[in-house]
Amino acid sequence: MEATSLDWQPVFITLKLAAVTVLLLLAVGTPVAWWLAHTKKKWRILVEAVVALPLVLPPTVLGFYLLIALGTNGVIGGWFQSVTGDSLAFSFTGLVIASSLYSLPFVVQPLQGAFESVGRAPLEAAWTLRASPWDAFMSVASPLALRGYITAIVLGFAHTLGEFGVVLMVGGNIPGETRVISIAIYDHVESLEYMQAHALSAGLLAFSFLVLLMVYTLNRRLPVHLS
Repeated sequence: MEATSLDWQPVFITLKLAAVTVLLLLAVGTPVAWWLAHTKKKWRILVEAVVALPLVLPPTVLGFYLLIALGTNGVIGGWFQSVTGDSLAFSFTGLVIASSLYSLPFVVQPLQGAFESVGRAPLEAAWTLRASPWDAFMSVASPLALRGYITAIVLGFAHTLGEFGVVLMVGGNIPGETRVISIAIYDHVESLEYMQAHALSAGLLAFSFLVLLMVYTLNRRLPVHLS
């Protein structure tokens, strides 16, 4: 198959979706993971179960309820449309929200484990030196949790790349807007265009393998901190 015949549009949309999703999840998932790593409240178990729910919930089930919530008659989608005039369902913005929820445990759980391994001793040492909580987090906790951050970024990015059920339910199959690689592969198979499906699948396979190889290499070179 000629290189020029490869459908690049789903590739660019997928990479953009994964990058935006990971950035959003790092911003939201870091305080959640920090709280889970240090709180002793009884309802921590409830929050952990909610965070881990996408791991066991069928993607079509999650996608269905997200479609209800993000639709024009849904709580979130109706409010969003009344403010902006645009629909969240079958849009890239809605796809980012859905992907963030779907990939949430793949970012929060590695960060939670990393923060738990750091412990409170380095933070208490920083506090005795009059460092503010923010300074202690940025200059002590975050560098020591670097391996957790790398793992969270890679798992969140890779998981978002390959999602299908949630994307199909919430984003649909709109070329140039919500048609990602997994949907394009499905379309090519349905049309018996196996060469195009093979090109996209092989590219995704090679990319995923190289990313994981890079993570394992970096993790071996980074120090492990245990409190």
